[in-house]
Amino acid sequence: MGDLHQIAEKEHSITTPSFAEVLRRHRHAARLTLEQLAEVSGVSDRTLSDMERGRSKGPQHRTVTALADALHLADADRKQLVELAREGRLRDRWTRPTGLCELPRSVDDFTGRAAGLAWISELLRAGDAPGAAGVGLITGSAGLGKTTLTVRAAHALRPDFPGGVFFLDLFGMSPRPLPVDEALGLLLRALGVADQQIPGDVAGRASLYRSLLRDRRVLIVLDNAASEEQVRPLLPAGGAGKALVTSRRLLAGLEGVRRLGLGPLPPPEATELLTGILKDRGASDEGSAVRQLAQLCGGLPLALRIAGNRLVSRPGWNAADLAARLTNEERRLDQLSAGDLKIATAFGLSYEQLAHATRRLFRRLAPVPGRDFDAALAAVVGGTSIEEAWDALDELVDLGLLQDNASGRYRFHDLVRLFARDRLQQEESAAERDAFTAAMMSWLLRTATTAGRWFDPGYGDPGRADPDAAELSSVEEADHWLRVNVDNWLGALRHGAGIGRFAAVLDCAEAMDWFSDRWMHAPHWYEVFTLGAEAAAALGDQARQAMQLNMLAWVHLLPRNDPETTLRYTAQATDLATRSGAAIQVALAHHHAGGALRRLGRLDEAIASETRAAEIYQANGDIDRYCHSLGALGTCLLDAGHYAEALKQYLDVLDLMSDDRSGTTPSVAAVIRPIVLARVGECLALLGHRAEAISKLTEAISLLEQGRLAFPQARSLETLAALLAEEDRTDESRHAYARAAEVYEAIGDAEASGRCRDLATAAP
Repeated sequence: MGDLHQIAEKEHSITTPSFAEVLRRHRHAARLTLEQLAEVSGVSDRTLSDMERGRSKGPQHRTVTALADALHLADADRKQLVELAREGRLRDRWTRPTGLCELPRSVDDFTGRAAGLAWISELLRAGDAPGAAGVGLITGSAGLGKTTLTVRAAHALRPDFPGGVFFLDLFGMSPRPLPVDEALGLLLRALGVADQQIPGDVAGRASLYRSLLRDRRVLIVLDNAASEEQVRPLLPAGGAGKALVTSRRLLAGLEGVRRLGLGPLPPPEATELLTGILKDRGASDEGSAVRQLAQLCGGLPLALRIAGNRLVSRPGWNAADLAARLTNEERRLDQLSAGDLKIATAFGLSYEQLAHATRRLFRRLAPVPGRDFDAALAAVVGGTSIEEAWDALDELVDLGLLQDNASGRYRFHDLVRLFARDRLQQEESAAERDAFTAAMMSWLLRTATTAGRWFDPGYGDPGRADPDAAELSSVEEADHWLRVNVDNWLGALRHGAGIGRFAAVLDCAEAMDWFSDRWMHAPHWYEVFTLGAEAAAALGDQARQAMQLNMLAWVHLLPRNDPETTLRYTAQATDLATRSGAAIQVALAHHHAGGALRRLGRLDEAIASETRAAEIYQANGDIDRYCHSLGALGTCLLDAGHYAEALKQYLDVLDLMSDDRSGTTPSVAAVIRPIVLARVGECLALLGHRAEAISKLTEAISLLEQGRLAFPQARSLETLAALLAEEDRTDESRHAYARAAEVYEAIGDAEASGRCRDLATAAP
């Protein structure tokens, strides 16, 4: 039957010129002899002779580039020559002299993927059951080791397939994937069909192929599939024959197949793989550096193999040296290359499959500040409608260049983001990059500002106040947007501060005032309000600077629990607010100072500060903050042991918020009421009214959970658990302690979480 690769090349050459023909034509057009071209290009005349005679069909990229330069090829001719050489390399990749469609060798240091191997084994061995699928589809992005896994499994299962195990590369990432008729011809020859018995049409070949697979127990491995149309005629239609297909694309249109999606290796398996590659050079002595190197490779087997090969081939290097090189993001992709293995080349094959608009969106998503994003932000970045953004994002997910999740968020693998950033630098001008980056950052800042204003009782309904921002129609939508996009809008805030957009930065920081109460233990508030204070100072606005300093006082009072620093900020805020006549900020400084003094045990001073704050708020008609201060006064009385007085104070606050004529804002009352209700429960417990206290705390906890007020919810759960234990309601108490432990853990209070967890599991 002759050599498989020669047959494929002969059939392919009917419609496509070979690399040899194109090179020879360009040399003749340039009126150069082989010797002259060799001298100009630096490529030896013998190598050139092999290329033009077809002996070397896929020379290395740098060789082809040197020839293109020497021949002064125009862009289109250069691109054709490069692509023909690359296709030649791809088509030569799995050539085996031992037989047709021979399975490639399995790597000796294969590590991990135990679940994937078990999945393939179960699939193929259970495929004999009636109705069971006999085709497995393994998908994932570039560099995840789809082929390596599949080849490993095929070798292990070879004894189960006495009819043979056959492998065919479909060149799915090539500019010219293997045509179906060629693929069928190659497989039929591998299955022993003589050339003269192979039908000339696709339908006839497919029918003969399926009939052979029905009765022969063979395994067909179809690697690197391009599309459903390419794969469907190559799949068995039931019977003894089985197939495994790998593809970077999801091939969502394929029916009747079982699917396995590969992701990056988890850190332990990534480290184990790298250690196995380095076993001959004593990698155990470089444990921490190897772990760091594995982390920098992002769990991609291809990246890990490249890093390992670089170290193995350079005995003078150590893992720490290479890890230090990879730490530099600007050069990480360049460092992840070893011989003809390049991580950027693997990503580039997928990138070349994209439509022009999708390539542009892919590049422009690289500077998004956060780790993930949604279609709305992608539309802004790409300058498209949200419908067009969804289509492009689907294409990127389909090719494994983006990851998605059920909540509609998308994210890059770290190395893919670096590749996208490199494409952005190479393919767009500095002016273009600056323009779309400015548009993205401005949109993020405006949307964050609009979202924050939903919680400000003095602002009213933001609605469509900014038509260029994301559309948010409720407090719930605003809350969700701010939480899931925090890394993005915080990055935009930093960017705005860095380029001097102080007014926009200050507007955004001010808009977070009331929202921060709902998410008080988020780790970023110190940075938000510091940037706000610096912006106000740059604008010379003392009143607004005082407000930001008051917010920093709040950060150190509650999230950071640093009352001494709180008092320093309130002193600065009081000075600026007094000089600028900002009475409300003077009151807020007194309020935060009262909280700090209470925590320091200086209760008389705390009561005086909270009383002064309440007086100013009341005089200025700020009933919402007036309620805040009255509640704080109750807490001072509670800490002082005046439980009955504290209870009365809290009940007065509840009455005020329940009075429609008081002027309290419903959204503010929704935050204050459950906190005050929980304090009422604490007072009742301390006064000996346990049953009533349990009832009030249970009601408060439900409201706190609805309002996503985590810290007071955790504290109330812990108080409730203790009361239930005193009532001998052991199971309920343990459940409350366990729930308190979960909430404390969510806000980062490990000590409180551990304490509650111990109480939840303590013996009766």
